[in-house]
Amino acid sequence: MVDEQERLLPIANVGRIMKEILPPSAKISKEAKQTIQECATEFIGFVTGEASDRCHKENRKTVNGDDICWALSNLGFDNYAEAMARYLHKYREYEREKNRSNSSNNNQTLATSSGDNKDDGELHLRIEEQQVRQVETHQSLAPLEFQFIDKGQSSTSEPA
Repeated sequence: MVDEQERLLPIANVGRIMKEILPPSAKISKEAKQTIQECATEFIGFVTGEASDRCHKENRKTVNGDDICWALSNLGFDNYAEAMARYLHKYREYEREKNRSNSSNNNQTLATSSGDNKDDGELHLRIEEQQVRQVETHQSLAPLEFQFIDKGQSSTSEPA
């Protein structure tokens, strides 16, 4: 039999989430944390079980985010389902953009050299795109940064 504490969410995480919503001066009793820990664990199990049943009926082995949204809605938690669907959409958008950015970064790293390949005569031009995009603030990508390296010295210049 699985130890009771192993099946529950970590109490430190539950307490941290609880503290986020409360004023800084508020205190949370150990009993309150344990109660929320048990309720949250039961809720997650309830929703996941519903999603898992759907997957089983559809002969699928993997529960995905859409299944969780469906289960929330099916169980009468429509507000949670809508919020979760919005979050899932933003998360997928972020992941697509991150993958797109990573693949373009790999293609944009260039090195050009002049003369022969000796260190004393080489001039390297390296272009790196900075990744500072955050989906939550919808910031655009930072401008390209150019680094000119000649004989071990480097200088950085930003485009105008």
